[in-house]
Amino acid sequence: MFDAFPTAGEDIRARPDGEAPLEFIALLGRSATPEEAITYAAYLLPRRKAVWWGHECARGLLHLLTEEDRQMLALAEAWVREPEEDQRVRALTSAMEGKNKTPGVWIALAAGWSGGSMSDPGLPTVSPPVHLTPRAVNAGILGALARVDNGHRASTLRTFVDAAIGLAGQ
Repeated sequence: MFDAFPTAGEDIRARPDGEAPLEFIALLGRSATPEEAITYAAYLLPRRKAVWWGHECARGLLHLLTEEDRQMLALAEAWVREPEEDQRVRALTSAMEGKNKTPGVWIALAAGWSGGSMSDPGLPTVSPPVHLTPRAVNAGILGALARVDNGHRASTLRTFVDAAIGLAGQ
């Protein structure tokens, strides 16, 4: 995974020591920096699954999110359910217009950067770098997690890690 995504080496300090990817996610989840499990999973999951995972993590915390987040999550969900170019462009355009980079905006950006072009229609194609989707998923999930009170943060993070392991195993 680190060979496929050189930026992962900048984002994840720990390295596997012979563990299979899912074992490594679980190991990271039990480490002193369990947030690295979120980061590793964001890179490991295929883009569509990663966006769905980010959506589901944030959706579980809707009571902590804004109306803008909800709208952005709906756009990301629409792309996951129907991964057509118009859905991707709608998510990207709306997220780029977002006032703040909130969890929902990051997840919509992840959908928008999942393929296609980042440039406006009629301009030359600019393919998104492959690391943008996992980094946006990571930012969205960790941004949502930061809104959870300290007493529930560790258990919420474990739930997110378990969900990633479940999705990766499908």
